[in-house]
Amino acid sequence: MALSFPFASIATAEGLTLQFPVDCTLGDSCYIQQYMDRDPGKGFRDYRCAQLSYDGHKGTDFALPSRARMQAGVDVLAAADGRVRGFRNTMPDTGYTEETANSVEGKECGNGVVLVHPEGWETQYCHLKQGSVAIKNDQTVKAGDILGQIGLSGRTEFPHLHLSVRQGGKPVDPFDPNGTATCATPDVSTLWAETPPYQPGGIVEVGLSTTMPEYADVKEGIPALTTLPASAPALIVYSFSFGTQKGDIVRLEITGPEGVVITEDRKLTRRHAQAFRAVGKRLRGKEAWPTGPYVARATLIRDGVAISSQQAETIID
Repeated sequence: MALSFPFASIATAEGLTLQFPVDCTLGDSCYIQQYMDRDPGKGFRDYRCAQLSYDGHKGTDFALPSRARMQAGVDVLAAADGRVRGFRNTMPDTGYTEETANSVEGKECGNGVVLVHPEGWETQYCHLKQGSVAIKNDQTVKAGDILGQIGLSGRTEFPHLHLSVRQGGKPVDPFDPNGTATCATPDVSTLWAETPPYQPGGIVEVGLSTTMPEYADVKEGIPALTTLPASAPALIVYSFSFGTQKGDIVRLEITGPEGVVITEDRKLTRRHAQAFRAVGKRLRGKEAWPTGPYVARATLIRDGVAISSQQAETIID
């Protein structure tokens, strides 16, 4: 089934070349949470005919694994040479809730920057950190120049950069500017100097804990435990994932000096933009955990194939 939409015909891969807009490593310190919605109706799909999008989404979301990463500071970079048409820098990094809904109405982008480029092209950078925007109106910038940092301002529930690309005021998908991609064959002509690889969902974080963590704490960013006492009351492996689909399996396991401590498959019953799962094993009676290295591992399995895996290591002594 071909992807073909009325707005796509205005864009060509000529005239604008995009560099990666975040100072991070895709698949390690950041990931693409959502792509532009390519379904012209009430449904949604990304340029690969998968569901890493939502209805009406007009950009690409480059997400961070945790709010702790956001607080540490991750730079947003100009994707192309251009001129600053406008910016906002004063909205707090409170995220979007029912309580903040009124304050972000009409300012859903949060703190952001709009750059104009030749031939009617524009790029817009949304949800930047309050006070981080480092440019001024009419300033000329080069690709790779720092515009600000990823934040949690505007209509967003997780720290990320929302990048929109437009030509003549109309949205353009940088992964398929000509609208010629099909479900089986992605468009080889993109706006990217180096096209970011497509990841259809994956494990964002995995960790080992001695108590069941709260999901909110995982999203905040739990410090890695590098050592644990042999008397720890329990060993729990937890994972934070994105882009999971109904029927996916999250396999959680802990291995130690004497082999498998616990392994369990959790089958997901619905689609999740982001998901948290955890399993564990208690220390019984007067036993102690064998000392030595332990590995906590999370694997995302789709249709019988492992599409993503991460692990964390610790020492029990």
